[in-house]
Amino acid sequence: MAARTVRTAWTGTLAAVAVASTALISPAVAGPATEPGGSASAHRAAQRALDAAVEEGVPGALAGVSDRTGVWNGDAGVADRTTGRARLARDRFRVGSVTKTFVATVLLQLEAEGTVDLDDTVETTLPGLVRGNGHDGRGITLRQLLNHTSGIYNYTGDDEFVRKVFGDGFLEHRYDTWKPRDLVGLAMRHRPEFQPGTEWSYSNTNYVLAGLVIEKVTGRSYATEIDRRILRPLRLRATGVPGTDVRMPRPSGRAYSTLSPDPAAPVHDVTELDPTVAGAAGAMISSTADLNRFYSALLRGELLPKRQLDEMRTTVPLGDDAPPGVGYGLGIESRVLPCGTEVWGHGGGIHGSSSGAATTADGSHSIAVNLNADWTGDPDKVVEAEFCG
Repeated sequence: MAARTVRTAWTGTLAAVAVASTALISPAVAGPATEPGGSASAHRAAQRALDAAVEEGVPGALAGVSDRTGVWNGDAGVADRTTGRARLARDRFRVGSVTKTFVATVLLQLEAEGTVDLDDTVETTLPGLVRGNGHDGRGITLRQLLNHTSGIYNYTGDDEFVRKVFGDGFLEHRYDTWKPRDLVGLAMRHRPEFQPGTEWSYSNTNYVLAGLVIEKVTGRSYATEIDRRILRPLRLRATGVPGTDVRMPRPSGRAYSTLSPDPAAPVHDVTELDPTVAGAAGAMISSTADLNRFYSALLRGELLPKRQLDEMRTTVPLGDDAPPGVGYGLGIESRVLPCGTEVWGHGGGIHGSSSGAATTADGSHSIAVNLNADWTGDPDKVVEAEFCG
């Protein structure tokens, strides 16, 4: 396989680590599963894309689809390279930056209630926190945090952080607990990417700050607010914010990473880690069924009033280097696929886990995907196959 960009920083547009083909032996491919009303034949293209991901070196691939015909679940490869256990439709996995859509939804709910105004500055809520090396929270709005037009430096690009978290240092520091204000402090060591509102650049720091805003205005953590406002009402029982718990809830498979751009590097089991390293930018755990339910409910207007949903879906361009037909709203991305279908959702990557979730504009056709590897495979290929195959 040719060198590619790996998903390693719980983002939709992730820190790049160029790597060559994996040394893993592709495990056997498992067949698709359906629930009453679902038709495996209608999702053959998605299943082929899952199979292809395993052939490229991903240990195990998983997808769940919900549409007007019912529910379809597909998988390929294994959840655990040691035991050979197949991936299960009920498996939970780390979703990385898919977390951002949940955080943005909470802030938009707070706006609808009159608790915050997205055009208020960061300084209004978090005085003195965004300062240093040209950063100034007095000129950055909450809206600019959510749509990544703030210009705030992305803390996952800090050299010291990269050494500790994404390379061999991970094995020593995987259980470190990170405080949100310390993550913001890493970003403040650097110059801003641009003046607020003038360009677009993906920054995990934006959502760490958004989580702190939620905590400040509600008196409760962003995790508590996500639980009481989204997870409980939608009965998303497989979804949660794990806090400092390094373990994965059952059922779940393992997560794998090479932790290196070296094509000959060994593959490590990176399942256990302290998720505060990602915080409100990417700490959540979920399942394909729960993600489909969440995005479908969101686009159908079950979580936000029309005004706030319209705000969420008001996109900004991603710049000259972005693929055509892509825009970023408030914690959600729009994409026009090659076949002309428009979908809304988010991607997410974190150590050993690459995910993607997308739904049509009316929420009637949704897919969620997870690959248990971060150096090869692309969830977007499975999404495109489902809608355009």
